[in-house]
Amino acid sequence: MSWHIIWTLLLLVIFVGIVMWAFSSRRKTDFDEAARLPLEDDPVVTKSAQPRDSGEPK
Repeated sequence: MSWHIIWTLLLLVIFVGIVMWAFSSRRKTDFDEAARLPLEDDPVVTKSAQPRDSGEPK
C-alpha cells in the first residue's frame, strides 16, 4: 500500500467519525440550545457589573 492510500483511508475514517459524533443523539440537546441562542434576549449589563478601572496607566 502506498502512503496516498493510507492517508486517504485515515482521513476518511476521521471524517466519518466526526460526522457520526456531530449527528449522534447525545448532541441533540446541545444543538437545540445553540439553535435558540439567536432568539434569546441579550443580558442587560449594569454599571455595577462592569469591571472597575484601577487608575493605573497601561
